[in-house]
Amino acid sequence: MNAQPPPLTTIDARMRRNLFLLASCQAIGQAGNTMMFAATALSVVTFFPMRDLATLPVTMQHIGVMLAVFPAALLMQRYGRQFGFRIGSLFGMAGAGVIGLGLYFANFLLMCAGGLILGYAVASLQMYRFAAVELVPPSYRARAISWVTAGGVVAGIIGPSLARWTHDQIMPLYLATYAAMVGIHVVVFIIMSFIKFPTVLHQDAGTGAAAPAMPEAPPRPLLEIAMQPRFLAAVICGMSAFGTMSFIMGASPLAIVACGLPHTEAHWVIFLHVMGMFVPSFFTGNLIGRFGMLNVMGFGIVVFLLGVAAALAGTSDWHFRIALTLNGVGWNFLFIGATTLVTTCYRPNERGKTQALNDFLVFGTTAASSFLAGFLQERMGWVPLNWFSVALLATAILAVAWLKMQRQPVAA
Repeated sequence: MNAQPPPLTTIDARMRRNLFLLASCQAIGQAGNTMMFAATALSVVTFFPMRDLATLPVTMQHIGVMLAVFPAALLMQRYGRQFGFRIGSLFGMAGAGVIGLGLYFANFLLMCAGGLILGYAVASLQMYRFAAVELVPPSYRARAISWVTAGGVVAGIIGPSLARWTHDQIMPLYLATYAAMVGIHVVVFIIMSFIKFPTVLHQDAGTGAAAPAMPEAPPRPLLEIAMQPRFLAAVICGMSAFGTMSFIMGASPLAIVACGLPHTEAHWVIFLHVMGMFVPSFFTGNLIGRFGMLNVMGFGIVVFLLGVAAALAGTSDWHFRIALTLNGVGWNFLFIGATTLVTTCYRPNERGKTQALNDFLVFGTTAASSFLAGFLQERMGWVPLNWFSVALLATAILAVAWLKMQRQPVAA
């Protein structure tokens, strides 16, 4: 096991300030994404008769992420993180506005188009975790990802609270929610202008250690990067984490209402789920440093399975609350571990295309999961849907076990 990184006091005030601002953008931006999950299916069924397609605007958002990750990452590689993130905020304002117009005019296709536009903003939002690595010394890689991800704790309070407060402020239901989402992306756009992203230093991709001052090696072909065992395992686990989380969370509002529970229970369950996703981030980085990435990822899979067991045990309010909370905690351990593992697989001049490939595959799985969530919930029900999620988790188990068998050193 590697030596523990130096204490937090060795990170200077500029780094702390930049990390805090980036975590603030994560908190506010992720709140908008949480509102999208909490409001969309329930707003669609207020006017659209095909309930099995109620999650399609969310699916279109994930497709938008797939389409946006490469241009967004390459734009940041060329013009810098700040410029790229602010473009993402502009897309967020536009996407939320179009979804709101679609709801106002009861136009389902327009809501789907808004979700597609919003995908670019979400693609940028997901890259905050990679940008965090560039703001701190290499030994703080896992902690920086974890700390910025912890901004989702605030998102878990802001998002569901805004959804509860705004869902009936303007008719039709949830129109004010989408107006609030526009405001959220305006705030992120403003905060992002105060973050100073440094030029990426040359670091060794395998160990994270600073390399000697010398001309940087030319970037490797993307296929060569992608065929590394560490990258393959990281991507498979990231796909399983986000796919399973999206699968269960996307269907849960519909399942809650179908079981006779009130709409407000869906907001409460989403709040607990988001807390489960992000509260562990305050210590996930330390756990990775102490026990290693693969062990933390394995523990995340176990927690995911416990969430499935809770969902299969019953359909009361507390069954939903426990199941979705455990689902969020499992996502945190598995996804932060997988993201940290990805950052050991590329050189600085390869980061744009490597991060884009990772997110393209992850959100491709998420798009399919979010679409199938509503379809399977309406056609088959909550219990079969949870059994399907076990198949996704089985791939993560195989990936972690396979990487352990490779006997390649993976830094804690």
